[in-house]
Amino acid sequence: MARPPVDPRLWKYARSTRRYLVLSVALSVVITGSIVVTAVALAKVLAGVVTDPGRRSFGVWTFELVVLGVAIGCRVLATWVQSRIAHRAGAEVVAELETAVLAAGAQLPPRELETRRTELAVVVSTGLTGLRAYLTGYLPALLLACLVPPIVLVVIGFHDPISGVIAVVTLPLIPVFMVLIGLLTQGRAEATLVATTRLSDQLLDLFAGMPTLRALGREGSAGRTGSMEHRVRALGDALRQRTMRALRIAFLSSMVLEMLATLSVALIAVSIGLRLVYGEMSLYAGLVALILAPEVYLPLRMVGERFHAAQDGMAAADKAFAVLESPAGMQVQAKSGAGGQAAGGDTGAGRSVSDAGGAGAMVGDAGALRSGSSTNAVAAVGSRHRIAGSEEAVLSGDGGGDISELGSTALSGNRADTRPGVGRDGQGRIEICDLSVPARDGFAPAGLTAEFRPGLVTVLTGPNGSGKSTALQAILGLIRPERGAVKVDGTDVGDLDQDAWWSRVAWLPQRPVLVPGTLRENLELLGARTPETTAKGAARVLDELEAACIATGFDTVLDELPDGWNTIVGAGGIGLSLGQRQRLALTRVLAAERPILLLDEPTAHLDPAAEATVLAALQQRARTGATVIVIAHRSTVLTAADHIIPIHSTEPQAVAS
Repeated sequence: MARPPVDPRLWKYARSTRRYLVLSVALSVVITGSIVVTAVALAKVLAGVVTDPGRRSFGVWTFELVVLGVAIGCRVLATWVQSRIAHRAGAEVVAELETAVLAAGAQLPPRELETRRTELAVVVSTGLTGLRAYLTGYLPALLLACLVPPIVLVVIGFHDPISGVIAVVTLPLIPVFMVLIGLLTQGRAEATLVATTRLSDQLLDLFAGMPTLRALGREGSAGRTGSMEHRVRALGDALRQRTMRALRIAFLSSMVLEMLATLSVALIAVSIGLRLVYGEMSLYAGLVALILAPEVYLPLRMVGERFHAAQDGMAAADKAFAVLESPAGMQVQAKSGAGGQAAGGDTGAGRSVSDAGGAGAMVGDAGALRSGSSTNAVAAVGSRHRIAGSEEAVLSGDGGGDISELGSTALSGNRADTRPGVGRDGQGRIEICDLSVPARDGFAPAGLTAEFRPGLVTVLTGPNGSGKSTALQAILGLIRPERGAVKVDGTDVGDLDQDAWWSRVAWLPQRPVLVPGTLRENLELLGARTPETTAKGAARVLDELEAACIATGFDTVLDELPDGWNTIVGAGGIGLSLGQRQRLALTRVLAAERPILLLDEPTAHLDPAAEATVLAALQQRARTGATVIVIAHRSTVLTAADHIIPIHSTEPQAVAS
């Protein structure tokens, strides 16, 4: 489906463009009027000076010269104001769409977000900036092309009908060639955006795997085609060649349009000159037609020249609109319309996730764990947690996508919602009835029926791709199952108030989400707080956070870090080993006052001693009334479970969980 010259979705999702469009139309009318007045005044002065020797003094033409100067000044001023507001509107529109896309992208289901993460990153980071060329160049030229040629043609036809006929006959040639050029370049902008997304994805993968490449000795050049340096250079050359091809087409199309306009004006000029020689028209009429002739073709030439510059931005805008028109995007728009600034709150969370979901380097495993006082820490973790709802947002996400959805909901403020609350009796009993979620081939999980009760550690187990992680996402309400339902204390999870539900859940995804910043900032994502000072002495009582640190072994990690909780980590936890990241994520979950714990492979990257301590802490949390749901394969975790639920899919080898 062809894109209209002015996409109405732009005015719908970027409200600042509406004011700009009204001002731009008004200024285009002023510019059009200035063009006509300038031509008429200049032709009158020149014709009078040439044909009447007695009127060759400035005093005779004072009024006409003043009108001419005012007309030129108005055109210059209107053009400058139009350019100024266009640049300002371009910045506002890009920022507005980036905010909306980030908020809508954060609300996408985890599976969809996983496949579109790089695409969204390219659209938000660089793609939408192309809209500035659309608003500052293409749109003003388009408005002038709609206003100037018809009005100028009427003026030319009134003074010289023959020149008007020539202009009417030759003017359509420019749009015809513009269409031909458009057919030639059809899909180039979309292909360029896809190529840029693919190159960005490959570069992120390369840099994320740099430690592995270094370990294998493949990071250097030394003429090796498989080296990282060679691969990065090849990717850069591919992007350069594609960009140069796009520029070549843009320059050639501009040359074609310029040539057509020049030949058309030349035809009018030759016709006027011949008729002036034979005295078939007045000099004034000929000058008016000759001065206005280039103005007829100029706006269309400008549209053709600036078309290619605007296409990159509009191609990115199409991707952005696809996200905004998804159910998640419509939900964000509804919140924004009701709450005013709801989307602004989502943006921060979304941007954090975008960073957190970026490429992470592969580094070594965790260091040693301190086993002393682990038993006391486990008891403290369990006994100090109350089973009550919290007002904090829940941390979520599998690699970055899901955290923004849950975190942004809390940041957006309290919403007026008539949906039922969550477990008003505080039981936290979760039921899954015949749950089936579509996967790439079949269902994963397929027909899952299970019950998760408070006070028990329930383990979900099954082959890779059977849908274990998907089951947790269904419990959270992040995905809609094809069949079946998930109920919390008898209420369908889709009917619950999401803020209230997520405020009771702590989720540890398979790949823990760590945002760039300090360890303290990462810990506080789930509501836990680090004490500014710690009491000393034998009678000191362990607080919840310290007990959680001892239970997970993260206290040893803190002792090795000079800055402690103020240690800065990069995207994905760069600066910590895999084991240290896992311990930090576990500490964050155990220190949070949440009655429902969802943990995906919580003991991954931990040694046997640390694993035993973590399992004991989870058992103790369950004994205090928490609902603990764990995904695991290890026999040690299965042994510690109170209840084991096997999960199957229709095609377990072809479906990713």
